[in-house]
Amino acid sequence: MLKSLTRAVSIAARLTNKAPSVSVCRATEPLVRSVLCAPTSATTRPFTRSIWLMCGNNGAASDRRAKLLGSKHTLPSCGCGGLHTEGDKAFVEFLSDEIKEEKKIQKSKTLPKMSGGWELELNGTEAKLTRFISGEKVTVTFNVNNSIPPNMEEEPEQGQKSEDNEPDVVSTPNFVIEVTKQGAKNSLVFDCHYPEDEIGHGEGEDESEIFTIREVSFQPEGDEDWKETSYTLNTDSLDWALYDHLMDFLADRGVDNTFADELIELSTALEHQEYIKFLEDLNGFIKCQ
Repeated sequence: MLKSLTRAVSIAARLTNKAPSVSVCRATEPLVRSVLCAPTSATTRPFTRSIWLMCGNNGAASDRRAKLLGSKHTLPSCGCGGLHTEGDKAFVEFLSDEIKEEKKIQKSKTLPKMSGGWELELNGTEAKLTRFISGEKVTVTFNVNNSIPPNMEEEPEQGQKSEDNEPDVVSTPNFVIEVTKQGAKNSLVFDCHYPEDEIGHGEGEDESEIFTIREVSFQPEGDEDWKETSYTLNTDSLDWALYDHLMDFLADRGVDNTFADELIELSTALEHQEYIKFLEDLNGFIKCQ
């Protein structure tokens, strides 16, 4: 019994005198690893709680806290609950300048009027034109979203200013024409668009239609969704005589080249108006106002 006790004491003495620093490091290593890597409850604490844990008498901890609170991505001070950075500040300055420039080139704050007795009704980016003629109701609906064709202009030559070659932004939306007759079960609906090679015909050129009919179908009056079960006439493979009669049918009801030109002006003004409003809303959102 005495020998066993003596042997245990001597072994403990050798371990203690051999490398106390190594034993301490090895003892603390699992603790450090567990704190840094283990998924403890500290990883799910709120951010304010994490800041509180770094507060203390330790100078290094205080320095880390000061650097965090003084970094670029600081906590909001306006009470809006949003993040404010130097990037946001630069973004706001850019938007303010952009809004000023867009308002300078805005031709008019009021939308141009359509000739021919068309009544305009707006719902955000969607516009509806309505006209009554000889007991018939003609409705033209379009949306200015995605109505700006992509800029395919060539880059300016060397020594030439890019501003001189910048084309005007023109909105050419697809539009749907609905013709309703009294006593008819369904409306005759035309899906129309502006071909890119037909836009902007000048004086002296052969008079051609600046819009084309893509599809024709009978649909329930006022139905916003195009029913796939109704037969749809695609004009890609249509006899030209029938197509010409359809275009004449629309022209007799006020949808001709003059109407199409005025529709472009109206759509362009509306799109620009909505663009400026979007920039103003974006500016206020970034500033958190």
